[in-house]
Amino acid sequence: MAQASGDPMTAATLTTSARDTAEPIAVSIKGLRKSFGGKTVLDGVDLTIRRGEFVVLLGPSGTGKTTLLRLLTGLETPDAGDVLVPGRRTTVYQEPRLIPSKRVLANVIVGQRRSSRNREAGVRALAEVNLEDKARQWPATLSGGEAQRAALARALVREPELLLLDEPFAALDALTRLQMQDLVGDLVARHRPAVLMVTHDVDEAIRLADRVLILDRGRFATDAHLDLARPRDRADPEILRYHTEFLAQLGVAPGTTSPDRL
Repeated sequence: MAQASGDPMTAATLTTSARDTAEPIAVSIKGLRKSFGGKTVLDGVDLTIRRGEFVVLLGPSGTGKTTLLRLLTGLETPDAGDVLVPGRRTTVYQEPRLIPSKRVLANVIVGQRRSSRNREAGVRALAEVNLEDKARQWPATLSGGEAQRAALARALVREPELLLLDEPFAALDALTRLQMQDLVGDLVARHRPAVLMVTHDVDEAIRLADRVLILDRGRFATDAHLDLARPRDRADPEILRYHTEFLAQLGVAPGTTSPDRL
């Protein structure tokens, strides 16, 4: 595991349900602190994510969600605390970030050694996201959903132990968004990486997550394990209860217009 260290700080340990304890720990954060310009963004954060666990992070803008992702990718360093992450980790962003001058398959295996084995792995990854017929296409010919599926294939071909998702569906239309949620859920169940996903969409969080975290003033105000059957029915009273509770914790009053996009 890769490690970033600082002065450890005391913070409440997050709970882990018994059903999770059989899987190895992929991410371990203890006493994490991060400030910018004298403003504390993360304040003594503790977090454990196990392999195969799909964790979704909610919180209003400016609460440190993206900062936490950047710390896990190594793009930021903590002011204090310990961060242990797997060596194999990758991120899918809101924008697909495909290279326009490379064909789709070349984008999927970009940065990897040229070999028939890597090429075959790229072809398999494209097949998993239903883009096998787009391997020779240019990125400019893809729809938004297709481009994001190519970005997902690029992440999965590296067989990450930790998959970070930074609002990957935010720019998609409603129908494509639902299709991508189903695809990601299926792929994560198949490949079993640890997942940390940032979103502003409460429905999306409940649809995908094994566990929902809510950041508030630099700490986790909520750590909820969602023991719900899949696929999940939005009419399920338990899902409606979570929906209401999460919105309340995010400060959204009942009846607010478009409450799921904070």
